[in-house]
Amino acid sequence: MISQTEYLKVLRPLLPEAAFQPNTNKLFILIINFLILGMGWTIARSLDRWSIEWLWLYLPLSLVMGNSVIICLFAAHDSMHGSTIGRPHWRYLFGFLALSLLWMPPTLWKAVHNHKHHTQTNAIGDPDRMYLVGQNNTWGKWIQNLFVPSAQVNWALLILGMATSWVVHTFRHLSSVLLFNHDRVEYVPAPVVVSPRKRQIIAIESLGICAVHAGILIYLKLNILAILLGYVLPMSIGYAGVMFYIYTNHFLCQMTDINDPLINSVSLKMPEIFNLLHFNFSYHTEHHLFPSINSDYYPLVQELLQAHYPKSYNLIPVDEAWRLLMATPRHYRDEIVLTDRHNLESVICPCAIESKAKIESNL
Repeated sequence: MISQTEYLKVLRPLLPEAAFQPNTNKLFILIINFLILGMGWTIARSLDRWSIEWLWLYLPLSLVMGNSVIICLFAAHDSMHGSTIGRPHWRYLFGFLALSLLWMPPTLWKAVHNHKHHTQTNAIGDPDRMYLVGQNNTWGKWIQNLFVPSAQVNWALLILGMATSWVVHTFRHLSSVLLFNHDRVEYVPAPVVVSPRKRQIIAIESLGICAVHAGILIYLKLNILAILLGYVLPMSIGYAGVMFYIYTNHFLCQMTDINDPLINSVSLKMPEIFNLLHFNFSYHTEHHLFPSINSDYYPLVQELLQAHYPKSYNLIPVDEAWRLLMATPRHYRDEIVLTDRHNLESVICPCAIESKAKIESNL
């Protein structure tokens, strides 16, 4: 394995300085998607006056709004890494507004994602990794068993899980920090501990997020039809899209003690329309190498990885990545072996197999 620092020594001089400048265009894209959501909610206010046979006409708008929720997360994600907005106060404001749609306090996001996930990717301390089979059978682990894509999952529960797992992910870490804030919490894969000051800020941000969602529901006149089609359905679509990316980012990879993004992360071959809409989020290995880079330059980083590290770079077609998720269990027995919740199966992580095959084919 090679540490992230070693990759940077080779690749950083090969990238232009423009790649490390904030890309404010994403701010305008974020604002456009705020407007799309606002338009959708405004139309939903009148759904109680629509004839029932015409309600299906709102469904395409729900899908577009769901995509806007995905864009809000990815725009906030890039912004919180510093690649969109240079000024911290503006970065925080837009990060809060975007992340509030996903119930994620920005201070908690930075603690979980920036400070822990990116520095300990797929390591024992990564709060976003899969559970170890030897971890206690808590409610968090039970939910993973029931709803996360795997060879054992029930399709009906998988669909429900795709729509709700993001909320579960946020609630796990939020409750862990606000209620306990110590490293002995067992219902998260790996607990995150923050300072008392940040804990207070997270609590205040959580109240603000509740106010945002309450405001949306009040704007929808608390009408059940408007809430279902204009709020629940778009949010569920957005959360499912986000989780699709998250599951394929790392869940096919082995655990690593050394933070080697080429071993512990996956990049996807996606239809170009999705790369355009979602800020090249499918270039996930590239992101873990250069978290603060302008994502427009991820394809250039990919070219460099294919030229310099073809044996270990994980680039998988999106349909193949999903197939592998659905054909393998979702618990780590050890760093390289996956197993089911009963510890009966024994499957080597698919990307570990891919890496070995690449090495052997080049001998």
